[in-house]
Amino acid sequence: MKMKKFINDPMNLTPELLEGFEIACGDKMAIQSEKLVVRATPKDESKVALVTLGGAGHEPALSGFVGEGLLDVSVVGDIFAAPGPPKVLEALRMMNREAGILFIVLNHAGDVMSANMAMEMAEKEGIKVKMILTHEDIAPGIDTPIEDRRGLVGCVPLYKIAGAAAEAGKSLDEIYEISERFNNNMATLAVAMNSATHPSTGDCLFELPDDEMEIGMGQHGEAGTGPTKILNADDTAKVMADRLAAAIDAKEGDRLMVILNGAGATTLMELFIVLRGVKKFLDTKGIEIVTSRVGEFLTVQEMAGFQMFFAKMDNELLDLWNAPGDSPYMTVR
Repeated sequence: MKMKKFINDPMNLTPELLEGFEIACGDKMAIQSEKLVVRATPKDESKVALVTLGGAGHEPALSGFVGEGLLDVSVVGDIFAAPGPPKVLEALRMMNREAGILFIVLNHAGDVMSANMAMEMAEKEGIKVKMILTHEDIAPGIDTPIEDRRGLVGCVPLYKIAGAAAEAGKSLDEIYEISERFNNNMATLAVAMNSATHPSTGDCLFELPDDEMEIGMGQHGEAGTGPTKILNADDTAKVMADRLAAAIDAKEGDRLMVILNGAGATTLMELFIVLRGVKKFLDTKGIEIVTSRVGEFLTVQEMAGFQMFFAKMDNELLDLWNAPGDSPYMTVR
Protein backbone atom coordinates (compact mmCIF):
# COMPACT_ATOMS: atom_id res chain seq x y z
CA MET A 1 0.00 0.00 0.00
CA LYS A 2 1.28 3.46 -0.88
CA MET A 3 2.64 5.43 2.08
CA LYS A 4 0.30 8.22 3.20
CA LYS A 5 2.29 11.04 4.82
CA PHE A 6 2.38 14.81 4.41
CA ILE A 7 5.97 15.20 3.24
CA ASN A 8 7.88 16.68 0.32
CA ASP A 9 11.13 15.19 -0.98
CA PRO A 10 12.08 12.24 1.28
CA MET A 11 15.72 13.33 0.98
CA ASN A 12 14.89 16.59 2.79
CA LEU A 13 12.88 15.21 5.70
CA THR A 14 15.27 16.07 8.52
CA PRO A 15 16.15 19.67 7.55
CA GLU A 16 12.51 20.46 6.77
CA LEU A 17 11.17 19.05 10.04
CA LEU A 18 13.84 20.98 11.97
CA GLU A 19 12.95 24.17 10.12
CA GLY A 20 9.30 23.69 11.10
CA PHE A 21 10.31 22.85 14.67
CA GLU A 22 12.20 26.13 14.94
CA ILE A 23 9.24 28.09 13.54
CA ALA A 24 6.96 26.53 16.17
CA CYS A 25 9.31 26.63 19.17
CA GLY A 26 11.87 29.33 18.41
CA ASP A 27 11.29 30.98 21.78
CA LYS A 28 12.84 27.94 23.48
CA MET A 29 15.28 26.41 20.96
CA ALA A 30 17.27 27.22 17.83
CA ILE A 31 18.97 25.30 15.05
CA GLN A 32 22.71 25.76 14.64
CA SER A 33 25.03 24.21 12.06
CA GLU A 34 22.07 22.46 10.38
CA LYS A 35 21.53 19.61 12.83
CA LEU A 36 22.35 20.94 16.28
CA VAL A 37 19.29 21.88 18.33
CA VAL A 38 20.36 24.27 21.09
CA ARG A 39 18.71 26.29 23.83
CA ALA A 40 17.41 29.67 22.71
CA THR A 41 18.93 31.15 25.87
CA PRO A 42 22.24 29.42 26.66
CA LYS A 43 22.96 28.18 30.15
CA ASP A 44 25.62 29.96 32.18
CA GLU A 45 28.99 28.32 31.46
CA SER A 46 29.60 27.84 35.17
CA LYS A 47 27.04 25.02 35.05
CA VAL A 48 27.35 21.51 33.60
CA ALA A 49 25.99 21.14 30.05
CA LEU A 50 23.80 18.24 28.89
CA VAL A 51 24.19 16.83 25.37
CA THR A 52 22.37 13.96 23.65
CA LEU A 53 22.18 12.49 20.15
CA GLY A 54 19.77 10.42 18.09
CA GLY A 55 18.00 9.99 14.80
CA ALA A 56 15.02 12.04 13.69
CA GLY A 57 11.62 10.44 13.16
CA HIS A 58 10.80 9.93 16.86
CA GLU A 59 9.39 13.40 17.51
CA PRO A 60 9.15 15.08 19.93
CA ALA A 61 12.21 13.12 21.08
CA LEU A 62 14.88 13.93 21.42
CA SER A 63 15.14 17.59 20.48
CA GLY A 64 11.79 18.50 22.03
CA PHE A 65 13.48 18.34 25.43
CA VAL A 66 16.11 21.01 24.77
CA GLY A 67 15.52 23.95 27.07
CA GLU A 68 15.94 25.46 30.50
CA GLY A 69 16.36 22.77 33.13
CA LEU A 70 16.77 20.00 30.54
CA LEU A 71 19.11 19.50 27.56
CA ASP A 72 21.52 22.06 26.18
CA VAL A 73 22.13 20.40 22.81
CA SER A 74 20.52 17.60 20.82
CA VAL A 75 22.56 16.30 17.88
CA VAL A 76 20.12 15.16 15.20
CA GLY A 77 20.70 12.32 12.76
CA ASP A 78 18.68 11.47 9.69
CA ILE A 79 15.47 9.45 10.04
CA PHE A 80 16.10 6.53 12.44
CA ALA A 81 19.88 7.03 12.00
CA ALA A 82 22.58 8.24 14.36
CA PRO A 83 24.44 11.44 13.52
CA GLY A 84 28.09 10.98 12.54
CA PRO A 85 30.92 11.43 15.07
CA PRO A 86 32.11 14.77 13.58
CA LYS A 87 28.74 16.41 14.24
CA VAL A 88 28.67 14.97 17.78
CA LEU A 89 32.19 16.27 18.41
CA GLU A 90 31.07 19.69 17.15
CA ALA A 91 28.39 19.74 19.84
CA LEU A 92 30.84 18.71 22.56
CA ARG A 93 33.24 21.45 21.44
CA MET A 94 30.38 23.96 21.51
CA MET A 95 29.57 23.01 25.13
CA ASN A 96 33.18 22.72 26.30
CA ARG A 97 33.52 24.33 29.73
CA GLU A 98 35.32 23.94 33.03
CA ALA A 99 32.15 22.60 34.69
CA GLY A 100 32.05 19.75 32.17
CA ILE A 101 29.47 17.96 30.02
CA LEU A 102 27.13 15.07 30.76
CA PHE A 103 26.64 13.17 27.49
CA ILE A 104 23.44 11.07 27.55
CA VAL A 105 23.26 8.27 24.97
CA LEU A 106 20.53 5.69 24.29
CA ASN A 107 21.84 2.16 23.86
CA HIS A 108 21.42 1.59 20.11
CA ALA A 109 24.32 0.36 18.01
CA GLY A 110 24.65 3.39 15.74
CA ASP A 111 24.25 5.90 18.57
CA VAL A 112 26.82 4.13 20.73
CA MET A 113 29.34 3.86 17.89
CA SER A 114 29.09 7.58 17.09
CA ALA A 115 29.18 8.50 20.76
CA ASN A 116 32.26 6.39 21.53
CA MET A 117 34.18 7.79 18.57
CA ALA A 118 33.25 11.35 19.50
CA MET A 119 34.23 10.71 23.14
CA GLU A 120 37.67 9.48 22.09
CA MET A 121 38.25 12.62 20.01
CA ALA A 122 36.88 14.90 22.73
CA GLU A 123 39.10 13.39 25.39
CA LYS A 124 42.15 13.88 23.16
CA GLU A 125 41.20 17.56 22.95
CA GLY A 126 40.91 17.80 26.72
CA ILE A 127 37.13 18.28 26.76
CA LYS A 128 35.72 17.41 30.19
CA VAL A 129 32.86 15.00 29.49
CA LYS A 130 31.23 11.95 31.07
CA MET A 131 28.94 9.63 29.12
CA ILE A 132 25.91 7.86 30.56
CA LEU A 133 24.22 5.07 28.61
CA THR A 134 20.50 4.41 29.07
CA HIS A 135 19.64 0.71 28.86
CA GLU A 136 16.29 0.21 30.54
CA ASP A 137 14.48 -2.03 28.04
CA ILE A 138 13.68 -5.30 29.82
CA ALA A 139 12.34 -7.15 26.77
CA PRO A 140 15.53 -9.25 26.44
CA GLY A 141 15.17 -10.30 30.12
CA ILE A 142 16.08 -8.61 33.38
CA ASP A 143 19.33 -10.57 33.66
CA THR A 144 20.48 -9.64 30.15
CA PRO A 145 23.81 -7.76 30.09
CA ILE A 146 23.48 -3.99 29.88
CA GLU A 147 25.06 -3.85 26.43
CA ASP A 148 22.17 -5.91 25.04
CA ARG A 149 19.37 -3.78 26.52
CA ARG A 150 18.02 -0.90 24.46
CA GLY A 151 17.50 2.66 25.65
CA LEU A 152 13.86 3.70 25.29
CA VAL A 153 11.70 6.49 26.76
CA GLY A 154 13.67 6.49 30.03
CA CYS A 155 16.01 9.05 28.50
CA VAL A 156 13.30 11.73 28.83
CA PRO A 157 12.89 11.73 32.64
CA LEU A 158 16.66 11.35 32.88
CA TYR A 159 17.08 14.58 30.86
CA LYS A 160 14.75 16.32 33.30
CA ILE A 161 16.39 15.03 36.48
CA ALA A 162 19.97 15.58 35.30
CA GLY A 163 19.03 18.95 33.82
CA ALA A 164 17.54 20.14 37.10
CA ALA A 165 20.66 19.03 38.94
CA ALA A 166 22.79 21.00 36.47
CA GLU A 167 20.62 24.11 36.86
CA ALA A 168 21.06 23.80 40.62
CA GLY A 169 24.82 24.11 40.12
CA LYS A 170 25.79 20.57 41.07
CA SER A 171 29.17 19.27 39.88
CA LEU A 172 29.62 16.85 36.98
CA ASP A 173 30.46 14.03 39.39
CA GLU A 174 27.35 14.76 41.47
CA ILE A 175 25.09 14.88 38.42
CA TYR A 176 26.59 11.66 37.08
CA GLU A 177 25.92 9.90 40.40
CA ILE A 178 22.32 11.12 40.51
CA SER A 179 21.78 10.13 36.87
CA GLU A 180 23.22 6.66 37.33
CA ARG A 181 21.14 6.11 40.45
CA PHE A 182 18.03 6.87 38.41
CA ASN A 183 19.33 4.98 35.37
CA ASN A 184 19.93 1.81 37.37
CA ASN A 185 16.48 1.87 38.98
CA MET A 186 14.33 2.31 35.88
CA ALA A 187 12.78 -0.13 33.42
CA THR A 188 10.76 0.09 30.22
CA LEU A 189 8.68 -2.43 28.29
CA ALA A 190 7.00 -1.72 24.96
CA VAL A 191 4.03 -3.27 23.20
CA ALA A 192 3.07 -2.89 19.54
CA MET A 193 -0.16 -3.64 17.67
CA ASN A 194 0.55 -2.21 14.22
CA SER A 195 3.68 -1.24 12.33
CA ALA A 196 4.97 2.11 11.15
CA THR A 197 6.33 2.96 7.73
CA HIS A 198 9.78 4.42 7.24
CA PRO A 199 9.08 7.93 5.92
CA SER A 200 12.17 7.96 3.69
CA THR A 201 11.40 4.69 1.91
CA GLY A 202 7.78 3.81 2.61
CA ASP A 203 8.88 0.39 3.83
CA CYS A 204 6.89 -1.29 6.60
CA LEU A 205 9.04 -1.84 9.71
CA PHE A 206 7.35 -5.14 10.63
CA GLU A 207 4.08 -7.00 10.22
CA LEU A 208 1.56 -8.30 12.77
CA PRO A 209 -1.78 -10.02 12.10
CA ASP A 210 -4.86 -7.97 12.97
CA ASP A 211 -5.61 -10.04 16.08
CA GLU A 212 -2.08 -10.01 17.53
CA MET A 213 0.20 -7.71 19.49
CA GLU A 214 3.85 -8.05 20.50
CA ILE A 215 5.24 -7.18 23.91
CA GLY A 216 8.87 -6.07 23.87
CA MET A 217 8.87 -4.57 20.38
CA GLY A 218 11.72 -2.11 19.85
CA GLN A 219 11.28 1.44 18.59
CA HIS A 220 12.59 0.53 15.14
CA GLY A 221 10.61 -2.69 14.82
CA GLU A 222 13.16 -4.89 16.58
CA ALA A 223 11.65 -8.20 17.70
CA GLY A 224 10.19 -8.50 21.18
CA THR A 225 9.18 -11.56 23.19
CA GLY A 226 6.96 -12.87 20.41
CA PRO A 227 3.41 -12.18 19.24
CA THR A 228 0.36 -12.95 21.34
CA LYS A 229 -3.36 -12.46 20.93
CA ILE A 230 -4.49 -8.91 21.74
CA LEU A 231 -5.27 -8.46 25.44
CA ASN A 232 -7.65 -5.90 26.91
CA ALA A 233 -6.33 -2.82 28.70
CA ASP A 234 -6.35 -4.23 32.24
CA ASP A 235 -4.73 -7.51 31.24
CA THR A 236 -2.07 -5.71 29.19
CA ALA A 237 -1.38 -3.39 32.13
CA LYS A 238 -1.08 -6.30 34.55
CA VAL A 239 1.28 -8.36 32.36
CA MET A 240 3.58 -5.44 31.68
CA ALA A 241 3.48 -3.87 35.15
CA ASP A 242 4.25 -7.22 36.79
CA ARG A 243 7.40 -7.62 34.69
CA LEU A 244 8.50 -4.03 35.22
CA ALA A 245 8.00 -4.15 38.99
CA ALA A 246 10.07 -7.33 39.13
CA ALA A 247 12.80 -5.78 37.00
CA ILE A 248 13.37 -2.91 39.44
CA ASP A 249 12.62 -5.06 42.50
CA ALA A 250 9.70 -2.84 43.52
CA LYS A 251 8.28 -3.84 46.90
CA GLU A 252 5.51 -2.77 49.25
CA GLY A 253 6.11 0.82 50.33
CA ASP A 254 8.16 1.78 47.28
CA ARG A 255 7.34 4.95 45.36
CA LEU A 256 7.35 4.87 41.57
CA MET A 257 7.36 7.16 38.59
CA VAL A 258 5.14 5.73 35.86
CA ILE A 259 5.18 6.98 32.28
CA LEU A 260 3.04 5.73 29.42
CA ASN A 261 4.60 6.82 26.15
CA GLY A 262 2.39 6.51 23.09
CA ALA A 263 4.22 5.18 20.04
CA GLY A 264 2.34 7.40 17.58
CA ALA A 265 -1.08 5.94 16.75
CA THR A 266 -2.43 4.89 20.14
CA THR A 267 -4.95 7.34 21.58
CA LEU A 268 -4.80 9.12 24.91
CA MET A 269 -8.10 7.42 25.74
CA GLU A 270 -6.41 4.03 25.56
CA LEU A 271 -3.35 5.16 27.51
CA PHE A 272 -5.41 6.61 30.36
CA ILE A 273 -7.36 3.35 30.60
CA VAL A 274 -4.09 1.39 30.73
CA LEU A 275 -2.72 3.70 33.44
CA ARG A 276 -5.85 2.98 35.48
CA GLY A 277 -5.02 -0.72 35.14
CA VAL A 278 -1.43 -0.11 36.23
CA LYS A 279 -2.60 1.64 39.40
CA LYS A 280 -5.03 -1.18 40.19
CA PHE A 281 -2.18 -3.68 39.92
CA LEU A 282 0.30 -1.64 41.97
CA ASP A 283 -2.31 -0.98 44.66
CA THR A 284 -2.55 -4.73 45.25
CA LYS A 285 1.21 -4.76 45.89
CA GLY A 286 1.23 -1.74 48.20
CA ILE A 287 3.33 0.22 45.72
CA GLU A 288 2.57 3.95 45.28
CA ILE A 289 2.60 5.95 42.07
CA VAL A 290 4.06 9.28 43.23
CA THR A 291 4.27 10.88 39.79
CA SER A 292 3.01 9.91 36.36
CA ARG A 293 2.92 11.19 32.79
CA VAL A 294 0.81 10.05 29.84
CA GLY A 295 1.49 11.28 26.32
CA GLU A 296 3.76 11.02 23.30
CA PHE A 297 7.40 11.63 24.21
CA LEU A 298 9.33 9.26 21.95
CA THR A 299 7.29 8.04 18.98
CA VAL A 300 7.79 5.67 16.05
CA GLN A 301 5.88 7.44 13.30
CA GLU A 302 2.38 5.88 13.14
CA MET A 303 3.15 2.71 15.11
CA ALA A 304 0.24 1.60 17.30
CA GLY A 305 1.35 0.71 20.80
CA PHE A 306 3.13 2.27 23.76
CA GLN A 307 6.08 2.04 26.11
CA MET A 308 5.44 1.56 29.83
CA PHE A 309 8.13 3.00 32.10
CA PHE A 310 8.70 2.48 35.84
CA ALA A 311 11.37 4.05 38.05
CA LYS A 312 11.98 3.96 41.79
CA MET A 313 11.97 7.44 43.28
CA ASP A 314 13.53 8.95 46.38
CA ASN A 315 13.10 12.46 47.78
CA GLU A 316 16.04 13.93 45.88
CA LEU A 317 14.94 12.47 42.55
CA LEU A 318 11.38 13.70 43.12
CA ASP A 319 12.58 17.21 43.94
CA LEU A 320 14.66 17.31 40.74
CA TRP A 321 11.78 15.92 38.65
CA ASN A 322 9.46 18.60 40.04
CA ALA A 323 11.98 21.44 39.70
CA PRO A 324 11.22 24.16 37.12
CA GLY A 325 12.05 23.35 33.51
CA ASP A 326 11.00 24.75 30.17
CA SER A 327 11.42 22.96 26.85
CA PRO A 328 9.13 22.64 23.81
CA TYR A 329 7.59 19.36 25.00
CA MET A 330 8.12 19.39 28.76
CA THR A 331 7.44 22.36 31.01
CA VAL A 332 7.37 22.37 34.81
CA ARG A 333 6.65 25.60 36.68
